[in-house]
Amino acid sequence: MICDSAIIKDSKIGKGTKIWEFANIYGCTIGINCNIGSYVEIQNDVNIGNNVTISSHSFVCSLVTIEDNVFIGHGVMTINDVNPPSFRRTGSKKAWKKTLIKKGAVIGNNATLFPVVVGENAVVGAGAVVLKDVPDNCVVVGNPAKVINELNGKKI
Repeated sequence: MICDSAIIKDSKIGKGTKIWEFANIYGCTIGINCNIGSYVEIQNDVNIGNNVTISSHSFVCSLVTIEDNVFIGHGVMTINDVNPPSFRRTGSKKAWKKTLIKKGAVIGNNATLFPVVVGENAVVGAGAVVLKDVPDNCVVVGNPAKVINELNGKKI
């Protein structure tokens, strides 16, 4: 199901993917059985795997890869330009950096992800500002985000 009010240009959308009202999607690839919430923007050069949920009001900028079975909460922001507005100043996107969210990760509401790798099955707490890579199977919270727990229950 893709709502008539969603704007989708030059994108590949997998079978069974739902895109809700007022989403703005262009130049990206989205896998099968995904759920893209209202008011989500997904820019060009984004690759999204299968069974991914991106909740309403989230922004996925260019150069982000989201692997399978990821959950992204409401209002999550990704950043690819750490010295904005580099494109406006230089006319080049060479300074932009990639973000990778590995399979099974959970990103809490209103988290901000700078160009990082979020590990497999990692959990990013609501409101976290992630400036450094997140290890597999860890929980990070805060501003700046810090590891507080391993998912096997062992304290760090």
